[in-house]
Amino acid sequence: MSITNVTGLSYPYTNLITSEHSNKPNFTSMVSATCQPFADMIALYQVMNGLYDVDVAVGSQLDVVGQWVGVSRQLEEPITGVYFAFDTPGLGFDQGVWQGPTDPTSGLVNLPDDHYRLVVYAKILNNQWDGSLPQAYEIAEILFTPLGFTVFIQDPANLTMQMGLIGQTTPDALMLALFTQGDLNLRPAGVLITDYFYQLVPGPLFAFDLNTPNFAGFDSGSWAGLIA
Repeated sequence: MSITNVTGLSYPYTNLITSEHSNKPNFTSMVSATCQPFADMIALYQVMNGLYDVDVAVGSQLDVVGQWVGVSRQLEEPITGVYFAFDTPGLGFDQGVWQGPTDPTSGLVNLPDDHYRLVVYAKILNNQWDGSLPQAYEIAEILFTPLGFTVFIQDPANLTMQMGLIGQTTPDALMLALFTQGDLNLRPAGVLITDYFYQLVPGPLFAFDLNTPNFAGFDSGSWAGLIA
């Protein structure tokens, strides 16, 4: 007989009982009850790192990861115009965010796990960034490629820059809001982001003299939307 902890793992404490006592059920039950807390504690230690892995952490565990990194799920100012709504362009299924039971009608104040995880990732990667444009693209690829998007950056070399999102789908309302208010920025100190762009329809953006998966000419590329 082995003691099984809350995760289903077994520890052979009761298997260590000698033969002269192993046929005594009361003694075996006493050993099992005495050792069970230790079995549960070992199991917790074995899975604890995984509970706080930024890739899989949820709820309060993800909040702790955010505290380590330095970003909070709670927003200083509500994000408006992101709640799900029928017949509202950009806020339908897979675009709008469901209003939670504690969210005010004035706007979203607590980020859902998926979007909060993206903010945590952005903070971690920004803390490691050397400020260069090549590494900015590397970070953007880590952040947005799993979501189906590519980031493009325009640098006119006058201490300003523009950023845009391209993908096979249009970004949801909350991602756009986080992108434009600076939570996902890749911006060197002293450089002003003047404009944000995203595709109005899925597919490449219109551009002269380019024919790539992200940019194409007439009849192939679509106009970009300017986010105010």
